[in-house]
Amino acid sequence: MNDYAELTTDKPEKSLCKRIKKTGGRNHHGVTTSRFRGGGARKIYRMIDFKRRKDGVPATVATIEYDPNRDCFISLLNYADGEKRYILAPLGIKAGDRIESGEVCEPKIGNSMPMSAIPAGLEIHNIEMTAGQGGKLVRGAGNAARIVAKEGNWVTVILPSGEMRMVRKECRATIGRVSNPDHQNVRIGKAGRKRHMGRRPHVRGKAMNPVDHPMGGGEGRANGGRHPCSPTGVLAKGGKTRNPRSPSNNRIIRRRKSKRAKRLGF
Repeated sequence: MNDYAELTTDKPEKSLCKRIKKTGGRNHHGVTTSRFRGGGARKIYRMIDFKRRKDGVPATVATIEYDPNRDCFISLLNYADGEKRYILAPLGIKAGDRIESGEVCEPKIGNSMPMSAIPAGLEIHNIEMTAGQGGKLVRGAGNAARIVAKEGNWVTVILPSGEMRMVRKECRATIGRVSNPDHQNVRIGKAGRKRHMGRRPHVRGKAMNPVDHPMGGGEGRANGGRHPCSPTGVLAKGGKTRNPRSPSNNRIIRRRKSKRAKRLGF
């Protein structure tokens, strides 16, 4: 159970909020492309600064807030020049703390720096994969990566999944661990709460008719006679969906560990 004791306000900054239109899992033709989506509580999107490119201007942490669009908390920064921005709140940050970004700032929690300036062994999050693109890796609640080596123009990091990959030294990351580590202990508790999250009931394929699903039909409780799959035949368990020609594959030194391997400590 999360008591949200870290939060300091329940009212977001209006200038950094915008409405987002719900799709119900449908594309611009009105065709369902993501099943079992719809309904849900109305949410206002908070615009997050994933790039952290405001160098040399110190900022004060004004609030720690709940964000309905993500599982970690967010922080409102008041910069010295009057600008306000939201960032992902690092674990341990408090209202009134001063943080900044740039190559010459101190490597402390909440500061954003190029990977070349971050000492090896520190925990980091919100990591860029391409310099200037904004943080893409390690943004979930309670997660952190760790720098293990630096060589030439590349920095080697270990991600929370156990994957070891190389990232350009110009890419930025934020010092510290992402807030709200208790998120993993949350229990949904009832079906209605899942509906509030925009998730509709999930119907098993084997419970459908043959016209609706490849695993449907049969006399009695038939198991389909094939590996579990989606209505379009895409494998549901263990089928690889990652593009083998993805250029980022070349920078992976060690593949991620399976959940079972991590559970056994390998």
